[in-house]
Amino acid sequence: MASERPLPHVALSAHAHNRLGLQRTDDAWLDERWADPATRVLVVAGNRLRPVDGAVEWVAPEAAPQGRRILLGDQAGVVHLAVVLAAEDAPGSPDEWVPLRNVLPFLAESAPDQAPLLFHAIGLAEWHHATRFCPRCGGTLESRAAGHELRCTRCDRAQFPRTDPAVIMAITIGEGDDEAILLGRNGAWPPGRWSTLAGFCEPGETLEDAVRREVDEEVGVRVAEVSYFGSQPWPLPSSLMLGFTGRAVTTGIDVDGAEIEEARWWTRAEFEAAARSGELVVPRGVSISSSLIESWFGRPLDGPGWG
Repeated sequence: MASERPLPHVALSAHAHNRLGLQRTDDAWLDERWADPATRVLVVAGNRLRPVDGAVEWVAPEAAPQGRRILLGDQAGVVHLAVVLAAEDAPGSPDEWVPLRNVLPFLAESAPDQAPLLFHAIGLAEWHHATRFCPRCGGTLESRAAGHELRCTRCDRAQFPRTDPAVIMAITIGEGDDEAILLGRNGAWPPGRWSTLAGFCEPGETLEDAVRREVDEEVGVRVAEVSYFGSQPWPLPSSLMLGFTGRAVTTGIDVDGAEIEEARWWTRAEFEAAARSGELVVPRGVSISSSLIESWFGRPLDGPGWG
């Protein structure tokens, strides 16, 4: 079953910007863009943003503070950059600065075109924050290529932005009205909150095998067929969520007790009844987990009766 409308996670990736990779090393061109009052600049403090009246604020270059400049790219004929400051150098009150997660509802509802730019900016800000020294010799790093490369001043080794692949999966079994989806919950979550299973891909492992391994390790269910569903950048701090569907060949559940406290199978009827009663709360909105569940359920999760 599938929803007729576009799935939720697609909204935040439907307006990809031109990243202008060839201009990252053109200092004269970058200086011209910085001098252009039409250029828009996002200020990032550490890995946080400062919304204004609930919206993400873009300023002219002359209004931006001093900091590390990062070229994001061109969108609709306008060049966008970010200026990254140390968290302690952020202007205003620290309470004014919020993580990216806090502005996701605004992006989804009012400015989905800004999402790829913000994901790009926060992803690079996170990378700069986490990559302080050369991993080969411990030397200091110098920012190059408009923030997209760090080069060691001692051994000259280049470092490039890191993205960690993480699989997230809707595992099902059965057919028709008896088809059920496997959901789990972490012990740290609020009561009633459930989600699809997820985990990181390990070195030397295919994504499909990562799906099978994670499900087996976390809940003891064996998975055979695995199919690609879609992807979503998730710079919280540096992941790319790779969505899959999978067909289970066993039903017995044996949770690991570490990451997963409880897991169970839900038919569509059980799922809907529990969601309407408030017994079950699942991710909604823009996450790919929400899209995976909605695609299986067959209609949006935000309709009447869902609370």
